[in-house]
Amino acid sequence: MGIITVYHGTPDKIVTPTYGLGDDKHDYGRGFYLTEDFELAKEWAVCRPDEKNGWVHKYELEVDDLKILDFQDRDVLAWLSELMKHRDASDTKRYRVLAEKFIKKYGVDTSEYDVIKGWRANASYFYIAKEFVRDNIDMDILEELLSLGGLGIQYCIKTEKAYSKLKEITEELCSVDYEEFNNKYNRRDSQARSKMRELVDSDANKVTKVFSTLI
Repeated sequence: MGIITVYHGTPDKIVTPTYGLGDDKHDYGRGFYLTEDFELAKEWAVCRPDEKNGWVHKYELEVDDLKILDFQDRDVLAWLSELMKHRDASDTKRYRVLAEKFIKKYGVDTSEYDVIKGWRANASYFYIAKEFVRDNIDMDILEELLSLGGLGIQYCIKTEKAYSKLKEITEELCSVDYEEFNNKYNRRDSQARSKMRELVDSDANKVTKVFSTLI
């Protein structure tokens, strides 16, 4: 695999990836988030409703000696379990009790990995997670739902070793126009959610193998 090119979309012109920083409540917990998709990075740079232009920082990541957990190679329930570790899909007592059991049964120990790779749970994908824990989505359509959005795969840099393998190509810093790419982000998200609702409401969703029955 060698070296891969990845991008970080952000409102900030100056970014210093630092081990130990980040938000525990992001999809895969604390870490530095990147994508191989330059166009998606532009959208993610301006996805907030603050009308500020953004920036895309370009990096090279040397991956040969890194342990990478790719959730696309795992059962989709493992990915949902990872989300549940960091983000609340519901604030009910029922959810808290069932989520703990679900994570214990389907979760992956990510502590031995330098990098986590998987879907980005923005508004559309988190809609799936919320509907799933409400027992409104059958497991048999979960993977198809995740393929509908085209909403992006992200990398999360987790360990000191992984941070040491990340190098910014500073001369290729790119500015992002808020209006153009915020509109693209919202349009992509809206279209994805519409397709997802259509599938959830279709006969393909048998609503038999649901969240509470899988524990």
